[in-house]
Amino acid sequence: MAFSIGGMISGLDTATMINQLMQLEARPQSLLKNKVASTQTLVSALQALNTRIADLGKVATETAKTKSLDIYAGTSSSDKVSVTTTNGASAGGIDLEVVQLAKAQVSVSALLSDWPESANVLTIALKDGRQIDVDTAGKNLDQVVMAINESGAGISATKVSVGTDPANPQYRLQFASKATGAAQEFSVSLGTERFDTLEVSKAQDAEVLIWGGVQSIKSASNTFTDLLPGVSVTLASDTPAGEKTSITVTRDDEAVTAKAKALVDGLTDLFAFISKNSSVNVSTSTGSTTTKGGIFTGDSSVRDIEQRMMTAAISPIDGRSPSEIGISITKDGSIEFDAEKFAKALKEDSAWAEKVVQTIAGRVEAAAKEASDKYDGAITKRIQGQESLVKTLNEQVTDWDTRLASRRSTLERTWAQLEVTLNSLQSQGDWLSSQLATLPAWGSNKK
Repeated sequence: MAFSIGGMISGLDTATMINQLMQLEARPQSLLKNKVASTQTLVSALQALNTRIADLGKVATETAKTKSLDIYAGTSSSDKVSVTTTNGASAGGIDLEVVQLAKAQVSVSALLSDWPESANVLTIALKDGRQIDVDTAGKNLDQVVMAINESGAGISATKVSVGTDPANPQYRLQFASKATGAAQEFSVSLGTERFDTLEVSKAQDAEVLIWGGVQSIKSASNTFTDLLPGVSVTLASDTPAGEKTSITVTRDDEAVTAKAKALVDGLTDLFAFISKNSSVNVSTSTGSTTTKGGIFTGDSSVRDIEQRMMTAAISPIDGRSPSEIGISITKDGSIEFDAEKFAKALKEDSAWAEKVVQTIAGRVEAAAKEASDKYDGAITKRIQGQESLVKTLNEQVTDWDTRLASRRSTLERTWAQLEVTLNSLQSQGDWLSSQLATLPAWGSNKK
């Protein structure tokens, strides 16, 4: 009969046993990893919240600026004349008649087959008194054109092919001022040599008459900037002389409404995001009920920010509720904007409606800064704290990697030594068994 101890030598799966023991040993590390994952999820949610608050803050800042809601739009009775408005515009109007459009000077040279060999310097004389000398010595027409265009004179040169005989090519150089207006006049000469040019378009300012011709107004371009405060008028390139138009500037109620709506939409989006991530889901399966909260469920800091924003949006202004102009809280705790009610309030008392919107914007701006300021914001600090926690937890996870590796090594050495010991015992057992087998049976030599 062979000698054995518990069947260890003949089939014990020590690798599986070690893995199972290591799973038990690694439970603290697994808990740390789970904590890292949940904290990173919270950081991502807080970052998304911070982005929404920051974006809302930008909208609120723009809306809260002085006269940010003094928005006016201009119209023209002529499709040849367009009107644009900027800050500073106010209600008003004016009639005008077009005299002429702004033009650039365009001149062309006499016929040329190439640049004259004797012409070493081309001089461009500008109306402001400057003279630009262009070195043309030893250059061909293409090189001369390039030199003029790179001279900084504000003149554009172009070689134009005007000949039909390939054996005798003919060209003209076209010189054109890059900008329009009477101040762009120029002349071209070759030092003391004659250089004939033909002026095909005279540099001139655009001109309009106002008040039935009482006053002439000129512009170097076809745009009359600030013809009225904050109002610019542009003539189309095909506007005929004598074109008459009436310019009218009125409050742009649609633009004001859009700004107010954008502010409320930002608040609505913020509250919806917080609500979605704070909701509690209850599910029932096979007779058991499971309750799971959102990432913000029970988070006092997020709840505090939500309350601050809500207070900023719906608190009374001079004892009156924002709901009077269409900004109100809904049954589900969100904010809604009634565009029709706001438009009505704007027409009845625009100053009051604008004051309400700008006051709300100022309060939201302050609340947003407290929450999302990149240095001192509550959410910013919360994110930084959670990121620091993730770093610490990851360091602990790394420490556990070292600890578990050491533990596995110890177990493997212990089991290996056990196998060696058991193998030795097995060998001794086998030897003892063989020795016992050589002994005569008990009592077999009795006579």
